[in-house]
Amino acid sequence: MSHATPHTLLVRGARIEGQDATDLLVRDGIIAETGTGLSHPGATIVDADGLIALPGLVDLHVHLREPGYEASETVATGSRAAAAGGFTTVFAMPNTSPVADTAGVVEQELALGEAAGYVHVQPIGAVTVGQKGERLAELGAMADSRARVRVFSDDGFCVFDPLIMRRALEYVKAFDGVIAQHAQDPRLTEGAQMNEGAVSAELGLTGWPAVAEESIIARDVLLAEHVGSRLHVCHLSTAGSVDIIRWAKKRGVNVTAEVTPHHLLLTDELVRDYDARFKVNPPLRREEDVLAVREGLADGTIDIVATDHAPHPAEAKSCEWAAAANGMVGLESALRVVHRAMVETGLLEWSDVARVMSRTPAQIGRLDGHGTPLHAGQPASFTLYDPRPARTFGLGDLRGRSKNSPYLGRELPGEIRWTVRTGIPTVVDGAVLETPGVLA
Repeated sequence: MSHATPHTLLVRGARIEGQDATDLLVRDGIIAETGTGLSHPGATIVDADGLIALPGLVDLHVHLREPGYEASETVATGSRAAAAGGFTTVFAMPNTSPVADTAGVVEQELALGEAAGYVHVQPIGAVTVGQKGERLAELGAMADSRARVRVFSDDGFCVFDPLIMRRALEYVKAFDGVIAQHAQDPRLTEGAQMNEGAVSAELGLTGWPAVAEESIIARDVLLAEHVGSRLHVCHLSTAGSVDIIRWAKKRGVNVTAEVTPHHLLLTDELVRDYDARFKVNPPLRREEDVLAVREGLADGTIDIVATDHAPHPAEAKSCEWAAAANGMVGLESALRVVHRAMVETGLLEWSDVARVMSRTPAQIGRLDGHGTPLHAGQPASFTLYDPRPARTFGLGDLRGRSKNSPYLGRELPGEIRWTVRTGIPTVVDGAVLETPGVLA
């Protein structure tokens, strides 16, 4: 277990959510005071001149691979990567071995996160036993466990059977849970290698059509409306999906949706070189889709940004395109990509970034005390971000076990300078601490 003691910190001159410079006094794991000209004898002084202070980032969609796939990532290495990206809370997807479909496995993941100490690791439970889509997993037992699971997903597998999906939506109402759906019709995407469109036609690769995502979302928002339950749509990627969510919200359906950083910035044109770093599910889409999901995030149709951080060992990516695994690592780059795609373009303010990358993800996951505003009396979980530098994203930026980032060699703005979780520093002056809370 991590027994790091919260530090007394005096953060001077931080721009909270991009506003005017303010001091923050952190004591006993909470924000004791905010204002200007603050002082406190013995406090560690943090010079935050020009830095933007955001509530600790919360990621609703992360793959930590443990137990079972530790060659790709562990809870400890993934937690380090998360801290490096400014995150203080991550939700861990259930596609482990064994699958996180019982109280025992989700409690194990929670304990591994506590032992690492970098972030709060909140397990997501599988919807069906073994993620096989045949019968419901122990949803109630996971909800009642020490992990208090409230988000359930079969992750890379769509809950395709409408009766199973209906029953899951009905079941989680009892404890205000949510079903997070990977919207992909498996019949429409058999053998799919990339987005279906002009580029797939030119390359001769089997296409993953937008309608495979949109048809499942349309079905599920109607099911959620019918049973009066909460639905969350994972990694929405097409213009048509944005339209369906917008329509559903106007109808009053209790639906939320996420978009990944890579779907906000990258397009299927990158597939032309057959670089498997760009192979992901759902696939990179057209420029028109990128612009549509940006607009959807800006106008509130899409609620949050989630990374879908998906680490893989080198051999799973350094092979021919058809054999390569789907997925990208994204924790360390997420805030910088959102800065580039949404802030630099004028689509979001920093207060909006705090909403879509911290406050709302915590609310969807029903995690009290996370994603809280940087006010006196609130938990001292925050990141200090320098928006000024722009530099090439490189291997040194990656702090997890896998290196399959689509941004290697690409210039991105900004730098995470500090990450603090309930008063415990995890990143100091841009460096991830070897032991959380232990300052040199």
